[in-house]
Amino acid sequence: MEETNLWLIEQSCFARGVRLVCGADEAGAGPLAGPVYAAAVILPPYLDIPGLDDSKKLTMRQRETLYPIICKNAVAYAVSWAEVEEIDRINILNARLLAMNRAIHMLPLKPNLALIDGNRNTGIDLPSLTIVGGDGKSASIAAASILAKVSRDRYMERMDQVYPGYEFGRHKGYPTRRHYELLREYGPCPLHRRSFLKNL
Repeated sequence: MEETNLWLIEQSCFARGVRLVCGADEAGAGPLAGPVYAAAVILPPYLDIPGLDDSKKLTMRQRETLYPIICKNAVAYAVSWAEVEEIDRINILNARLLAMNRAIHMLPLKPNLALIDGNRNTGIDLPSLTIVGGDGKSASIAAASILAKVSRDRYMERMDQVYPGYEFGRHKGYPTRRHYELLREYGPCPLHRRSFLKNL
């Protein structure tokens, strides 16, 4: 199967004179617990990072290997998040956009355009373009997806020490069978999204 050229979208932006293009993506929209993380990344044009792809298509080891390579070679990058309380208050769709907007504004360079993974850009307060499945179509978004995923996984592993009964280091807050068993046994902890537990 032919590999996807992850630079096609950025290339069309460069051809229109857009100089600084950042990709933004989130990780952790589906879990029952923990914040939703987001990252924004500006890559040097046509930088070749072997193995770069949508974080969901990569193993944990591959993501951990790519993480420092992206950080070292990026023109700029930033990672941010929306807290559990914010998710419960404004819903996960708005929280993921809030986290991405925060990451974009944390960049030390202001991008001319943000490529947003998904089909919504409400609340992204600079020029942006939504791309459904962008983490598999854009190098910048793919890089952001990896930074967001690795950062969130590391956070949930730290929370495993804070709330040891829930095995957050194992399932990262996702709705696995084991996670549901532990919820039934112990009830929710402060890290759980109450808006996600209404049907439990």
